[in-house]
Amino acid sequence: MTARGFGRRAAAALASMTILARVAMAWGQDWGTGAANAKLMPNNIFAPVATPAAAIAHLAYFVLSITGAIFLVVAGLLSYAIIRYRQRAGDDGREPPQVYGSNPIELAWTTLPVLIAFVLTLITGRTIYIVHAAPQPTDALRVRVIGHQWWWEFRYPSLGIVTANELHVPVSDPAHPRPTLLTLESADVAHSFWVPRLAGKTDVIPNRRNEMWIDPHRAGTYLGQCGEFCGSEHALMLIRVVAQPPAQFAQWVAAQQRPALRDASTAAGRQLFLHTACVNCHTIRGTVANGRFGPDLTHLMSRATIGAGAALNSPAHLHVWVDNPATIKPDVLMPAMNLSPADLNQVVAYLASLR
Repeated sequence: MTARGFGRRAAAALASMTILARVAMAWGQDWGTGAANAKLMPNNIFAPVATPAAAIAHLAYFVLSITGAIFLVVAGLLSYAIIRYRQRAGDDGREPPQVYGSNPIELAWTTLPVLIAFVLTLITGRTIYIVHAAPQPTDALRVRVIGHQWWWEFRYPSLGIVTANELHVPVSDPAHPRPTLLTLESADVAHSFWVPRLAGKTDVIPNRRNEMWIDPHRAGTYLGQCGEFCGSEHALMLIRVVAQPPAQFAQWVAAQQRPALRDASTAAGRQLFLHTACVNCHTIRGTVANGRFGPDLTHLMSRATIGAGAALNSPAHLHVWVDNPATIKPDVLMPAMNLSPADLNQVVAYLASLR
């Protein structure tokens, strides 16, 4: 192996170890996300709750059944041959009679694999059609998904809502489908949007728009993860999709459409926030803060987590995050604000009021 090759392998191994460490931290107990996520439904690709994910799971079951049957037949015949024709005491060492040119056998081992491959191709093509052919009812919800290092931005153009990391969608009744159509974009590098129980992975690529759709049939919170290595904090770029009954979703929409709360008790923190560099990156509707580099904070406390799932969203964790976000999420692009303890308390109190 050349020195350059060894260096590349060492770098890859180091990156893998870093990812595993980040995953362990993300799903661990340090900031509460591990315990909170453990209460949610398992992130199992074989437990689909939406049409695209169900189609993929059915294909997986079918392929596993076919390949499993082939494995059992081949392994069984091989085991039988090993046992039946094993070397025994008293063998004279001569080869048994050899058979060549059996047309029926050659026809069988040629035709059968071709038929199996043909059937798998047809079933796979049907699945691809189901996954890509999104239904287009007039009341379908459209959401623009933008991948950032390392968080997700969700824009609802028809509703005037912008939020981050937690995608809220209505439950879709199979009898009267109301899918959510996602347009995927990237603000920086390549990402991949993946919520296994709802659909397969779809790449999020700079200067390109991809599309996918989901139609959760059951209310609940479903976990996802950026599925494309996008930098050092790739593993801490998590997704929560909250599927709500239509009435609850309408309530969430109404709450998100309201301007940010103005609480007189947090006026000092609000003034401090609006006079720091925070406004260059974050938006709080109804204020002069209209930055686009970071998440919209208008209803920050309506979200379960901060840092794209790195920590539960509590005033205590928010205090640590604003003071020095790298404590929770190393290499995060948000800088430490270096506020005095008194100013930090006031800013956090203001942010904690944004429900």
